[in-house]
Amino acid sequence: MIPTTQKNTNEKAHADDTGGFIEYIADFDNATLEQRAQDASLSQLDSLHDLGLSTNHIDNTRFLHDNLSMRGGNNKGEKAGNTKGGFGLVMVNNKAEPVNVAAYITNSDNVSFISDTTQASAYAIGSMNQNSDWWLVTTLSDAVTLYASLTIDDPNVSVLACLNPSLFYKTLKHFSEIKTIKITDTAEHRSVIEKRLSGVNAVCYFTVDTIINRLNDGEPISNIIEESQFIDLSILAWGEPEPLANDPSQPTLYPIDAFKGLLKNVVQAVAHYSQVPDAMAGQCVLGALAHMGQRFIDAPMGHGHMPTSLMLITEGESGSGKTQAMGLTHFKIKEYERQQYANYLDNVATWESDKASLKGKEQASFIDENPKPKNPKTLFDDATIEPILDRFISGEMNNASWTTDEAGQFFNGHTMTGDTAGSALSALTKLWSDGEVSRLRSQKSAYATPQTDAHGVRMTLLLQGQRVVLEQALTDPLMNGQGFLARALIACPPDLRGKRIWDNPQRRNDSPYDNPDLIEYWLRCLALLDPLPASKPNDITGTSQRIKMQWADQQAEQVFYKHMQAIENRQANGQTLEYLKAYASRMAENASRIASLMAFFEGRKTVTIDDITRAFMLVEYSTAERLRYLDATPTGEQNDSEKLSGWLVDKAKGKQPHKLSRTYIANNAPNPMRKNTKLLQNELDKLETAKHIRQEIEGRSKVIFINPKLYN
Repeated sequence: MIPTTQKNTNEKAHADDTGGFIEYIADFDNATLEQRAQDASLSQLDSLHDLGLSTNHIDNTRFLHDNLSMRGGNNKGEKAGNTKGGFGLVMVNNKAEPVNVAAYITNSDNVSFISDTTQASAYAIGSMNQNSDWWLVTTLSDAVTLYASLTIDDPNVSVLACLNPSLFYKTLKHFSEIKTIKITDTAEHRSVIEKRLSGVNAVCYFTVDTIINRLNDGEPISNIIEESQFIDLSILAWGEPEPLANDPSQPTLYPIDAFKGLLKNVVQAVAHYSQVPDAMAGQCVLGALAHMGQRFIDAPMGHGHMPTSLMLITEGESGSGKTQAMGLTHFKIKEYERQQYANYLDNVATWESDKASLKGKEQASFIDENPKPKNPKTLFDDATIEPILDRFISGEMNNASWTTDEAGQFFNGHTMTGDTAGSALSALTKLWSDGEVSRLRSQKSAYATPQTDAHGVRMTLLLQGQRVVLEQALTDPLMNGQGFLARALIACPPDLRGKRIWDNPQRRNDSPYDNPDLIEYWLRCLALLDPLPASKPNDITGTSQRIKMQWADQQAEQVFYKHMQAIENRQANGQTLEYLKAYASRMAENASRIASLMAFFEGRKTVTIDDITRAFMLVEYSTAERLRYLDATPTGEQNDSEKLSGWLVDKAKGKQPHKLSRTYIANNAPNPMRKNTKLLQNELDKLETAKHIRQEIEGRSKVIFINPKLYN
């Protein structure tokens, strides 16, 4: 059965009038065998019918005992002269319904009259079933010749004759709504055919001489087709479908100009000496700034202030230079940590010695007046969350960083893979947002303590790891749902392994420890790590306080909120951040933190327009990187776009042209798109942008055309 299609208003009116046409043609009887024998083409059809072929011509060939009248157009109802005594060839539409009749003159390819030239139709030889090939030619004799040759190899074929050269293109487009139509022409007309019929659901076979002439010369049709050049005209209107798989190999360009002056020079120097991408060097610098700056400043936000701690996640394979880059940006931080720890061990030894020299009340009084020295460690690379939180609560420290080039220790550690993962992530997000820790232990346990909360504490995360680790983390529902990843600044720079230079003597002799920019940077780091008493931000009682960074002026504040508004607008339906709202909502906060840290590093207490503009460049970079992983799936699995495209291709495989109704897709698409209108439309738009589909309106229905190149 021929499937139905939505038609335009004009064609639908004709389809509704099929009954009227049957009445119209009923006045004319089928031509008799004797009458058909007078015409060579009709006689040949009779012979083919006698061989058992479904020529379908007997009921569609009438003898005209009277002149025909017009059934459409401006001359509707008028009698056409010179049609009496000929044959009436009944023509059908693409649903195989009789809708038209042509007056055919015996033994001539001339058709003197077609009852309705506004109706696309053709004289059909063959069954017109969906499993047969459909060919289209102009004349009856060509149709019979082609049919006779084709049925030698395949009796299940249909040949259509439009019977009027001026109606060929209209007829082709009409029937190609149902099936891929095969046509022929000579090679000299190829450019004209390609231009005029680009996008039509048809295949054209080009030969030097016409196929009909070669058939008349006795050549087998199979040889002619094999030697011909052919082109699928439907493909010409389609672009090449673009890949849908998430491709972390195409990283976002890092905005090196987001840094300026000394910090820009430092990022570039670290990238040069470590032979790592700018993004990796930049993330390490930001991690160092946050470790040092979070101790002294808070960033402006709304009517208050917030911590300047950062969460930084950087992708880098083993051996890509992560350790070397972090070694340079954190050189003075680690040196300071080592010195503080050495001092701590000396102090503990002295304290233990002094305590041991005392007895009884004197010892108890000593312990009360001289608490045991606290471990000054603030830079962690291999730990679990709980002990770090306990140290905040006990007052042992109020600033810390988890800084590691093996992110697997964080993401795959006991805390993040056990039952406590959810509570640990909540604790980290609260630390980032408010600088607070709350942890209640059983008072009966060995670790019982009356202290349960810490306020004004800070923690930065600088996590660098391999894709196999980060890919799972970035798509983990818990890490996304708890808001942990929404707060992170993400970078997935290109892998430079295979492009690095090791055998250049000049490069090898150029030591980073002699670089003037790095030396100046390290001196500034040391000043921040161990500031002079007069440089520490204390209140009038001498208690340590954090500087509340301020906007330099109203213009700087307004620029910040303009950026924030633009991000808000991009979260609307159909916009780039529609499905990344949690992440987008933290972009402005991260920008304020970065701008404050950069300003403080330069010795300022106010944030300028330039500071906040450059900070948003880094946030936008991270957002672009996060968007690349929005639909990221473990290697080998398909994302939603790939799933939908593959499903569409499969479901439209047997249809000509390859199309499906939007309603059918909505009700049957693979999950999670099925019956999720918003998500489905978003994926369809992606597929259209990637040239996999076209979304069009036919009548009142929306249909989806699938790029035929996807079937190649």
